[in-house]
Amino acid sequence: MECMPDHVHILFDAKPNMNLAELVKALKSASSRRIMRKLFTKELDRYYWKPYFWSLSYFIGSVSDRTKKTVKNYIQNQKDKD
Repeated sequence: MECMPDHVHILFDAKPNMNLAELVKALKSASSRRIMRKLFTKELDRYYWKPYFWSLSYFIGSVSDRTKKTVKNYIQNQKDKD
């Protein structure tokens, strides 16, 4: 996982029958609650007046065993490129 200023990259293994939309929804909900309502409530209140923290959009792609290492390296080195 790597957090960028305007997006997050997460590389994970999932079973073929996993509902990825529900996974993303759960990740966004849990992290929003923790960030907005528990850790940084006072600091973020003046910036986030809407009831959501994350964008409604997301991207999910798949990788093969052959490309997994390349994608992992890309994510780990993303900050070095900016």
